[in-house]
Amino acid sequence: MTRTRPHVTVLHRWRDTHALYADYVDHATHRVTYISTELGRASVPEGAEAVVTVGLTDDLPAVRTALAGLVERYGPPEALLALNEGDLDTAALVREEFGIAGQTPEELAVFRDKLLMCTTVAAAGIPVPALAHVPDPDAVREFGRAHGWPLVCKPHRGTASRGVVRLDSEADLDAHPELAADLAAEPFLAQTYVDAPILHIDGLWEGDRLGGWTASRYVGGTCADFTQGNWLGSVEEDDPVLLAAVEPFTAAVGAALGGGRPWVFHLEAFVTRGADGGPALVFLECGARVGGGEIPFTWRDVHGADLMAAAADIQLGRAPVLPAPKTGEVGGYLLLPLPVPAPCLVERADWTAPPAEDRMPYAVLHVPVGQRVPPISGYEHVGTRFRFRGPSTAAVEEAIGTSANGFRLTCTPLDT
Repeated sequence: MTRTRPHVTVLHRWRDTHALYADYVDHATHRVTYISTELGRASVPEGAEAVVTVGLTDDLPAVRTALAGLVERYGPPEALLALNEGDLDTAALVREEFGIAGQTPEELAVFRDKLLMCTTVAAAGIPVPALAHVPDPDAVREFGRAHGWPLVCKPHRGTASRGVVRLDSEADLDAHPELAADLAAEPFLAQTYVDAPILHIDGLWEGDRLGGWTASRYVGGTCADFTQGNWLGSVEEDDPVLLAAVEPFTAAVGAALGGGRPWVFHLEAFVTRGADGGPALVFLECGARVGGGEIPFTWRDVHGADLMAAAADIQLGRAPVLPAPKTGEVGGYLLLPLPVPAPCLVERADWTAPPAEDRMPYAVLHVPVGQRVPPISGYEHVGTRFRFRGPSTAAVEEAIGTSANGFRLTCTPLDT
């Protein structure tokens, strides 16, 4: 009697090869179906059993309808893969609705609700900036008077710094009348502003111990600054004193948020100074997923390890396998915003001041000259993406700055 090939469904939106699905699931021994955006179809493996296109993969009714059709044709999937941060909520909801094993909305909540996340971390004794739910501008004003200015307001649930606002004073609050509508539309929190460098720490919590990880520092601005038109860079840290402080901090966060379950993390933290003058870390936020930007690519290219593979293992019900990142080289990336809002046409892409050969990025990616940039959000659809590798943090950071100031993308706006 021939056994029917197991069915696995993938919720997919990337145009680029952020995830190498054919490496994670054997498409010959499994019926692997995809619910994809139109742009995402370009990176769906050839061995896919079926591809259903939806406008947006975070459109719950559309995904529900697409999945119902796939279930009718191939039976219920034994697993649903969703590796993009923006698809985690949708995936958890349809898993629950269709009886698919994997992360539920309840299990996901601590990674998606930033107020719950921070209070959970604080309860474990990990330093966290003061914060509170703010239902209206009066609550923001009261928080500022109690904890001082500046402060940051942001949605409980958000991605890519959506809705983040820094307020420097009560007068600044009055200068943002649109914030009242935002506060009324969805839950927001206020948090004290920390004037310190921000690290992102990426790796695997194995369930009872810290697996492989890297620590990187944002340069040129923050993720929130990027939404305002500034360039955003990231460089891996090689300072042994800093890394010695990062390791126990990361392990403590892994245990506090993940409990006894393995999870891939993208953790952000402020680097402050401790009483002994050494580095001390303060929690900012953390996602149970692979970090965005060029992180999946630099991990594979520079360190020979696939974070996406570990995340896929977890969602497929397997013990995650993540080789320790290769050392000896430092990775980094740079994101340049579009010079005009999308949709637009790329007219020219060139170096105004080419870097020296040893400071040249090993990859430069943008929509080709003569083609249209679609009006889609996400770090994949920025103006230009650069990836770097080098012998030290200092060398890669210098290369990032040189490229940020020496490359030009020329675009013309298109009618919407």
